[in-house]
Order: sequence, then structure tokens, then C-alpha cells
Amino acid sequence: MFLNSSNSQPSVAPQEEHQADRVDTSPATVANNPIGLEDTGLEPGLLLNLMVKHLYDGDALTLLQLSQRLALRGSIVQALLSEGKETGLVENRQTSRSGQQRFSLSGEGRRQAQNLFATSGYLGPAPVPLNQYRDVCRQQSSRHHQITREDFVEAMKEVVVPTGLLEQLGPALNSTRPLLIYGLAGTGKSFLCRQLNRLFQDEVLIPHAIAVGHHIVQVYDPHFHHKMEEDHGDELELVAERVDGRWHRCQRPLLMIGGELTLSMLDISFDSNSRTFRAPIGLTANNGILLIDDLGRQTISPKAIFNRWILPLEEGRDFLSLPSGEHFEVPFEQLLLFSTNLAPAELVDEAFLRRLGYKVHFGQLDKQTYLKIWQQNCDSFGLEAEPGLMDWALDRLYPEAQKPLLPCHPRDLLSIVSDQVRFGGLPPVITRDLLKHAWDLYFVKG
Repeated sequence: MFLNSSNSQPSVAPQEEHQADRVDTSPATVANNPIGLEDTGLEPGLLLNLMVKHLYDGDALTLLQLSQRLALRGSIVQALLSEGKETGLVENRQTSRSGQQRFSLSGEGRRQAQNLFATSGYLGPAPVPLNQYRDVCRQQSSRHHQITREDFVEAMKEVVVPTGLLEQLGPALNSTRPLLIYGLAGTGKSFLCRQLNRLFQDEVLIPHAIAVGHHIVQVYDPHFHHKMEEDHGDELELVAERVDGRWHRCQRPLLMIGGELTLSMLDISFDSNSRTFRAPIGLTANNGILLIDDLGRQTISPKAIFNRWILPLEEGRDFLSLPSGEHFEVPFEQLLLFSTNLAPAELVDEAFLRRLGYKVHFGQLDKQTYLKIWQQNCDSFGLEAEPGLMDWALDRLYPEAQKPLLPCHPRDLLSIVSDQVRFGGLPPVITRDLLKHAWDLYFVKG
């Protein structure tokens, strides 16, 4: 629910212009399913090596099983099997119970697989070529979506947002520059940032991995990339046949990184245990939202973070390097937000702050907004306030304790009240005594 949403003014740009600026980013348009080996955009040797590793892992696999593992058409896998047989790496095995031909590695094939695993532990779908990833990522950029006041209100209709924040955050989300959100702890900075993905109801394609030369870097992370629910309707099945299986249909990613952020997370790293390359957070967050939370609480300084990202922020591209020294370019296409409880001037100098573009302050609430959040949480906990309770709380309890009205208070206080009600078998009514008891437990004295 929003304040003063009925006073919304018409969007400055006509709807026709919004539609004209949009790019067709449907899965079948941006990532066609490759038909032949050359259509994959990859070196045949890289695919052959990956298939050899899968055969080593699976012992004996059918064409269908290999196709599913590699996320490639059977005709492409068949070509790889033929190459493997010609080079003495692959052998035919007896058919499965279903009558399907099975394939396995020869002695030489097993030795080659062991050598391959010694240098790279990657075992997953075939990667996509770097050039294709760049193209698809830029086509799917959220910058193609112009956010209007109506869009914001609709997306946040279940969230209480003060009018001032609505007018500041809305335009900032259309900017190509990063956004700094600052204010006291408990003012709802992190909570509101988590809701921003509601603004983008479309899906994006995330590659399982990308190929950089002869190396494979995994991009897809199930912790951050949430696949769209599968619909087995006829129309979707037709689309699935046209879409490259090496890509996952996902919601736009939302990454929230706090005090655990280290400088190594901003660049590609190599995990010596799994012998795989880990994508940096900027690459993982592409086509989504990246929130650096609790800025100033990390082991690295805000200045070091900004120094690393100055050029990517200004140019929309990042230059990464593998431990081997190979450099390559990737898009830097995400909505970047910084959130902090500290004063911005304590973090970096004025020159850096200018580069951030928008700086939005989250402060204490007015009484009307606080009461909306209070009632929302009362409904959530199944509680009802006794008559006059909130007048007493807002006119006496808060002023006497010199506490600001923060959006986290209703949820936290009512959670304690709810615990007391359930423990004591009391009626679901918030009395002064219950609220005062919760208040004394919640706020630290002295």
C-alpha cells in the first residue's frame, strides 16, 4: 500500500514511446537452439573433452543421456561420438534394456579423462561462447524497461512506502548510475531493496557456463538464479525446442552481499578443491540487481570497492582475468545499489559520492505511515490493539524514551507480544501491559 497513490501524475513519456524502446528479448529470439556443431560457437575439441569427462563420470551412457548432460541436440552429440570413435577415445557398449545403444570410454579415453579432470573439474552442460553471452546479456538489460510511477505503485502495492521515498527511488531506478541508500538501521533499506525485483516481471536467460578460450567459467548459481516454473503447455514446448538448452530461463537475479564481501569476490577465482572457476558477483548479478549491504562494514574499504568498479560503472563493461593471465571483457549490466547505516561522508570523499549519482536518505516515519505498518503487522500476527493503545504509544511511550519511529518496530514488538499471548494462553488483544513488557524486552536500557 502506498501513501497518496491517488495523486499520481501521468507519465511524462507517452506509452507508445515506452513500447518502441523495448527490445524483443524472448528466449527463442535471443538464444536459438544450435542445430549443428558449428552453430554452438565452440571449438569441437572443447566439446569433445567435456563429453569424455561425462562418459568417465557416467561409465556407459546413451545418446539421450549424453544429450541431456551436455544440453545439446542429439545430432551434435552424435557428431562428437563419431569423432571420439575415430580418435580411439569412445567405444560402443551393449545396448540398454530399452534397446538404446550405449557408449563408454576406451582405455585411452579414460586416461585422457583423468588428465582433463586434473586441470578442470567442471562437469556440466556445454558452455556458451563469450560473444553470444555478451550479446544476449545486453539485449536483456533492464535498462530497456522504463519504470513509471504507475509501475512502481503496482509493484509495491503490498508494501508501505512513504511518498518522499517513492518520488526519489522511482526516477533513480531509470538511471544508469548506481544508487546509494543511507540512514539509521531499521529504516527498511534492505527490506525495500529486496522488493525491487517486483518491478521486473519478465524472465531472462542465464547461461550455465561461458567458454573463455579453452577454459569454462560457471555463471549459473542456483542460490541466486531462480528458474521459472515449468509449464508443459504446447506453446512452451514449441519454444523449448527452439531455445538453446545451455541457457536457463530465470527470474532476474537479486544478489545481496553484506559484510562477507571481499576483494576476491569482485574477480574470477579458482577453487583448488573442485578445480573450477567461480564467477565474480558482478557477472552473477548481470541482468538483475546487485545490493552491497552494510557498506563500510566489510574487511575492504568502500574506496577499494569503488576503485574496482569505477570503469565498469561508467562504461557498462568489466574486464576480468583468469589466473592464467588471460583477459576478457563482459557486460556490466545490473542495477547496482549500496546501502549503509553510516553517514556517506564517512565512507568516501565528495568526488566518489558525485559518481554515485543518486543518494537517497531513509529516515524515521511520520505517524500516519507508522500506523499503516502497525496495522499491516497486526493483521499478519492476528492481533488487535485495545482502544487508545496507539495514541498512548505514539504520544507518550515513544517521546518519553526518545525513540524514532522506525518501520522495523511494529514487526519486532508485535512478534514479542504474539509470543507472550501464545505462552500465556491470552486473548489476541494488545494491551498496554503487553506492549510495555515487549518494549522493555526489545530496547536496551542505559
